[in-house]
Amino acid sequence: MKVTVERDAFAEAVLAASKAVAGKPHIPVLGGLLIRTADDGVTVSGFDYEVSHESWARGTVTDPGTALVSGRLLASIVKALPGKPVELASVGAHLELVCGAARFTLPTMPVEDYPTLPALPEAIGTVDAAEFVAAINRAAVAASRDETLPMMTGVRVEFRAGTVDLLATDRYRLTHITIPFAGASDDLSVDLLIPAQVLVEAAKTWTGSTIEVSAASGGDGLVGFADGRRKTTSRLLDGGNYPPVRSLFPSTANATAIVSTGQLIEVVKRVALVAERTTPVLLTFAPDSPLIVEAGGTEEARASESMDIGSYDGSPLTVGFNPQYLLDGLTTVGGDAQIAMVDAFKPAVISPAGQTDNAHRYLIMPIRVSK
Repeated sequence: MKVTVERDAFAEAVLAASKAVAGKPHIPVLGGLLIRTADDGVTVSGFDYEVSHESWARGTVTDPGTALVSGRLLASIVKALPGKPVELASVGAHLELVCGAARFTLPTMPVEDYPTLPALPEAIGTVDAAEFVAAINRAAVAASRDETLPMMTGVRVEFRAGTVDLLATDRYRLTHITIPFAGASDDLSVDLLIPAQVLVEAAKTWTGSTIEVSAASGGDGLVGFADGRRKTTSRLLDGGNYPPVRSLFPSTANATAIVSTGQLIEVVKRVALVAERTTPVLLTFAPDSPLIVEAGGTEEARASESMDIGSYDGSPLTVGFNPQYLLDGLTTVGGDAQIAMVDAFKPAVISPAGQTDNAHRYLIMPIRVSK
């Protein structure tokens, strides 16, 4: 194998594919990246039997071939390379990488031992890449990190002919995002439970303007995403008993506040400095009055700060939230946010101010407090 490729393009391909390299592989070859050349460039692939990433970079191929090298080592090397073309060449049982005056000789592993990457399932439609990435990042923030509850670590993605809905919850907060989707058929109905971390990491690699989504018939087993230069597949989580989370959103609100998300984020961060991990921040709303944000910590440490808000419609109300959960919800909203509340004990819903539909909702459970 011998190929020359631009440094940045090759580094992007390697780093994208390395997201599927097993951290502690039980089979040595799963710690490797497969490098394959074709007439017009080089493809770099990673696979851990759960997730696969395949990335392509244009290059000049002198001698077609394939090599399998340590993924972690190659990823570390490409980050440090100078901004010059990269030359790759197989020399016996090694892969030589030359970039300017830098030269690396990497041991290779048997290519024949590397598993075959899964093929993309049947395409079910396309979605705008920027909108999909934003929706993934907003939804995934509410997914659980507790691996003992695998179902809660996923994002439920519901594909229909004209829309795709993303829902995630860790039982303490819930996100629901809706964006347009160009379905391949008018009667499309595919519901998938995709690991949240896989979606987030895959979204970081997309460079195209449109993402093609693929799924096995009935949504069983495998989902795929492709943007022209990148391909990702992932095994699905078992979502057969996923709870009907939409019913958790309150149908009415007794109090509604419009706040500047940027200002409230800064205030909550400052006040929460005295709060212990399980200590809530208290938000006190009243008509024609500033919002009061308070928190208490150990050894009688306390903090409070007031801020003006756009408006408040409702009776005086004090409600407590986990500060990090509150910050996560506010961060997903650009500009001003609407906080809709029933009372101090029922879920509150954060959404973009002025939103006329339910395309972006973040539900957060309050923490019961006495004041």
